[in-house]
Amino acid sequence: MSSSCKTMLCSSLSSSFKFKSTPSPSSSLLRRRNYHKSTWQCYNSPQNAAVSAIDDPQSNHSIQNLLSAEGVTSLMKMERKPLLHEPQVRWFPYRNSFRCGNGYEVTSSEVIEAVSPCISETRKHRFGNAVRNRSYSVCLVVEGLCDFGNVSATFRSADALGVQSVHVVSSDANKRYKDNRHVSMGAEKWLDIELWDSTKECFEMLKSCGYRIATTHVGIDAVSIYDLDWSCPTAIVVGNENRGISEEALALSDLHCSIPMKGMVDSFNVSVAAGILMHHAVCDRISRMGRHGDLTVDERQILLAEFSLRHSNSAISVVEDYAKRKAALLT
Repeated sequence: MSSSCKTMLCSSLSSSFKFKSTPSPSSSLLRRRNYHKSTWQCYNSPQNAAVSAIDDPQSNHSIQNLLSAEGVTSLMKMERKPLLHEPQVRWFPYRNSFRCGNGYEVTSSEVIEAVSPCISETRKHRFGNAVRNRSYSVCLVVEGLCDFGNVSATFRSADALGVQSVHVVSSDANKRYKDNRHVSMGAEKWLDIELWDSTKECFEMLKSCGYRIATTHVGIDAVSIYDLDWSCPTAIVVGNENRGISEEALALSDLHCSIPMKGMVDSFNVSVAAGILMHHAVCDRISRMGRHGDLTVDERQILLAEFSLRHSNSAISVVEDYAKRKAALLT
């Protein structure tokens, strides 16, 4: 498509987004497909969509609703790679594609171009800074937590430290969590959350994605977190508040690690322990490699598009309208 057509469609990207753009695809990528309508609310008027998209930092999903298959599905926007039990050198969960509810398909650069006019410069700067410091090389697994406040607090710590991927292994299918959204401060909106019913299945998938499994455990075989090389892709596992890590998780993990303690008590609150583990992992990675965030230029652009789509409910309809108008110009 000519540059003049692109100018007609939407304003150029703000200078805050300094990622290399992927070349615009041919019109074949805008082919119609029979996909289900997005579960997010859409607005018929592009003008209303643009106004509604400005700086909506809070998610409309409570974490209680989010920790369900439907909740997680509605949170993630860009097309996801299939979770296959096949060895992979490096794991990044997204493809460079967003499938609109109206049947069109667009790339990450087109998503950013479409939504950019609806996001303030301050918000763009925060997105850019967060994406540059994100990594999938360290992920967090919470196994069987019963106190929802702890789950919520670990989400907040993960987001603050740039740990993008969090895996939640349920302890009881009938357990009803108390909503403590104020604890996480909306952090769940910006994380990739995977739900699992089985510790074994979760660990097998993580190992196939190249992670070593490090379970937190106080035992004679436990390695101090200060003696580990955290530049190696690692899944940090924390367990139930009372029982700790399950025997199954201990048996299936690659190593056991512990946080040295000098006081009279011999344990931390589970959310505190998760925060300490992730913080040390990030610091160790910075010490060894000079940085924690390790996404490629293309991956940063895709994650930026993902954040742009999560920015507000109306972002989806903005992109759908953009794709529809672009397709009309190409025909």
